[in-house]
Order: sequence, then C-alpha cells, then structure tokens
Amino acid sequence: MPLLDQQEHPFGPGRTVAVIGAGISGVCAAAHLLKQGLRVTVFERSSIAGGVWHYDERVPDDPPYPNNTPSRGDYRVSQPGEFAYATPPPEYDDDTGTDDRGQGSRDVADLEVKFSPPGPCYAGLKNNVPTYLMASVLEPWPEGTEPFVSQKRLEQYIQTLAERHGVDAVTLFHTRVDEARKTPDGAKWEIRSVALEKSADGIQFTEKVQQFDLLVAASGHYNMPRVPDIAGLKDWNAAYPGRVTHSKQYRLSDKYRGQNMLVLGAGVSAMDICRELDGVANKVYQSVRGGRFDIPTSMLPANVSRVTEVTEFVPDNDAPGGQRLRDGETIPGSAILKDGQILSDIHHIVLATGYITSYPFLPQLHSDTALIAEAGEELVVTSEGEMAHNLHRDIFYINDPTLAFIGIPYHVATFSLFDFQAQAVARAFAGKAQLPDREVMRREYEKRVAEKGLGRGLHSLFAPGHEVEYVQELVDWVNGDGVKAGAGIMLPHSDEWKKGYEELKARATALFSVAEEGSKGE
Repeated sequence: MPLLDQQEHPFGPGRTVAVIGAGISGVCAAAHLLKQGLRVTVFERSSIAGGVWHYDERVPDDPPYPNNTPSRGDYRVSQPGEFAYATPPPEYDDDTGTDDRGQGSRDVADLEVKFSPPGPCYAGLKNNVPTYLMASVLEPWPEGTEPFVSQKRLEQYIQTLAERHGVDAVTLFHTRVDEARKTPDGAKWEIRSVALEKSADGIQFTEKVQQFDLLVAASGHYNMPRVPDIAGLKDWNAAYPGRVTHSKQYRLSDKYRGQNMLVLGAGVSAMDICRELDGVANKVYQSVRGGRFDIPTSMLPANVSRVTEVTEFVPDNDAPGGQRLRDGETIPGSAILKDGQILSDIHHIVLATGYITSYPFLPQLHSDTALIAEAGEELVVTSEGEMAHNLHRDIFYINDPTLAFIGIPYHVATFSLFDFQAQAVARAFAGKAQLPDREVMRREYEKRVAEKGLGRGLHSLFAPGHEVEYVQELVDWVNGDGVKAGAGIMLPHSDEWKKGYEELKARATALFSVAEEGSKGE
C-alpha cells in the first residue's frame, strides 16, 4: 500500500466515505461524518442495523475445527467477477472454497446465512455496563430506562440513532464488502461489494465497484469464532453433529434442559451461558485456562463447577460415530483435564472461546504466516488474530490514515467509547482536526507497545482511569485544532459519568483482586 504524506490526505468537507458495518460503531461513525458534511455510504451485510445486538434465531454454519487463519473471516470472500451473472446463485463451501454453480440443494435461507452469517446475540443477552454509562451523544436513552436491559432495547437504541440521524438513508443493506484496496495511484479506496437481492425467482447476487476518498472499518469484534486446537475436538465435532457448538451459535438455554454441559471459556459469554443454564441443565462444568481477565469463580451459579482446561477429548472406540445421537444420549467418550480429572457423560459442549481479529475485506493488511512480533509497520492482523497492529490511538492506520477503525478497544463502555472515537474520526476526516505526522504517530504507537506489550491487552482499557484518560486525550487533540478551525467543541465525559464509571471500575477491580488473591491461596 502506498504511503501518504500528511499533506496528501484527502480530508475535508464533501469527501466521500465508505463505512463498513451498521452496528453501534458504524452507526455512530456515519452519523457524525454526516454531521461534519461528508458524503457517506454504509455497507451492511445483514438486513438491519444493530450489529451484535440484533437477535436472529437462525445460527451460522459450523466454523472450521480448528479455526481458519484470520484473513478468511467468517465467510468466503468472493473473487472479482464471480458474481457477474444473476442466476443461478452460487452454492459455495466456506471450508474448501469450491463452487457448485448448478441449481444445487440449498434453499434461500441457507444462502442468506452463508452470505451474512448471523451474529452471536442470544435471546437472554443483556448489557453488562449500565445504560447510563453507555450512550451516544447523539441521543439519550429514553427517560426511565433501567440500567440493564434486554438485547431488544439495545438493538432499538441503535436503530433509533440510525433512523433519526440519517444513517438508514445512506445504508446499503444486504450488501457485503468483499474487498477494499487503494487505487494504483493511492488516491482513492476502491470498494468491491456484493449485494444479495431476493425475488420471486430466488436470490440474485450483484457485484459493484465504487471509489471513495476515505474508509471506516466498523465491522466489530465478534465475527470469526476462535476454535481451539484441542486434541480430539475436531473428531468429536465430526462424529457427533450438533453436540459441539461455538457460543456464536448459542441461542436459547431451553435446548439444553436436563443435560450435562461443558462450557469452555472464562469470559463474559461463558459466564452468561453458565448463568442461563443454571436451573435448566442438569450439570454444568466450566473449563478455564486461568487468565488475568477470567470472570471470578464467585460469580458462578451454584450449579456450575469450574474445572481446569481440557487437554484432550478421548472417544469411546466401541461407540459408532458419524451419526446424530438420540435425545438423552451422552457423547461417547471423555474430556481429559489438565489436572488429570476425567469428565464423562457430557451431552453438549459450548466453546465460549472468543473471536479472532479479522478484516477479510482488507487482505493486503493481513498475514496468515507472520507471528505477532513480525507485523512490521504495514500489517494490521498477523497469524494469531489477537490484535490490530499499527493503529494510532487504536483508530487510524499509521501508514495511511485515510483508513480508520472504530470499536477496537476492549473492556470499555462500548457505546460511549465508540461514539467518542466516531466524533474524532469525523472531525479528522472533515479536516477540522489534523493528525500528527506519520513519524510522530509511529513513535507514540511504539511507546504504547513497549508499555503494554503485544496482544489483546494492548487494546484493553480495563485499568481504572484508562478509559477516561483515553477519551480526554482525543478531546484535547480534536479541540486544539477545532478551535482554530472554528468548529464546535467536542465535550469530554461529564463529571456525573466519571463518578458512575469510577464506582463501576472500583467494584470490578475489587472483584478481580479478591479472585486473584483467592487463586494464590489455593
């Protein structure tokens, strides 16, 4: 990718911007860009705004076991010209990359799921940061909104933002970006998209190529499932279809009534699923590796037993495989744990093992062979898929800041934090906030890596004060240039917000500290 000098950046009002994704990050980005006078097009592969908070009872296909390399994403990226025809629609396989251009056996619903895999939202999902800390400056929550609400209320909030602030009007739904590259002269972003259109005759796919001055990647964290390479897991998944699933495929707890469950993972999704299974499943085991950010055991329901990590899934060699087990039958075999314990009589396994950082529409910024320490100054994603490299303030791609990312940081008040990022991007792209020279951005990035290390932790703002400090730095930068440009002031967190967030962080820090001390004494 050609490097751009600061003076070559095509920033300013009236410029064209492509935004990929219509979740909270994309909607906030598009709304603020529109307010700053830019011409915006949003690409959303599903049928509706809402991102991970949209509940879809359909489930995505099984991911590969173990997971693919990061550049593959959660769908097979089409090749240029592949969708030049209208009918019949292609029936393509995510694992092999082979095509069947005949009529095939897949129905419309199958093709829709393959084109736009449903997200990880389950029926009982709620926010874990209170709503009074999680809002866009574009729109307050309705008066009387409870601190913790259902996914439907969160989805409706995002959709209200999209409707009232002009985002719906500039969004291309059912339209997936398969490739985003700079033109040979480096002046524009060339976006190759594929639109899915339904009619009485079935589904048609239409490919289109457009050029934009600027690009915002707001496709989120939760697309490509991380599937661990545990001995025997792939064989179990193949031998007993439907008995091993990733948390992205989890929807309703009642499906597992009376069963013995094994949940792998110690993050928020694993904890939520364990809570939902409490009183529904017969027995729940939660297997963890023991990480810094594991949710403390004290938060587990009484019916859940935390155990060490699984090292191997051992089959019962006398049991037949390759067929669906009958209702009530347990998986023939055992899970061997790191401490030597053996778990048997398991009905179902849920892999709440997280997601891989992946932007399959930016293949030139991926390497599926480079290790995390080998990213150099150009790559954004390396083979582990644990982080996004080479971003200034976790937003601007240092080599070419005409590319910005919204929604990278972890352990934050998501709606609020991503809205601040969106405001900063909009002002920078509108020419009202000047980015530092590339050398300065590089030094700041390298300093942050030296302090926090490479990996997912680089993007974590969990420590008390870090999120407020991050936002204040954005505000100070934007307002410093904005005053000179005659732009309005970007407001920081209010004192009331800071007080509420400090209380929340204090409770979380104390909880994790107690858990850490308890683990040392075991």
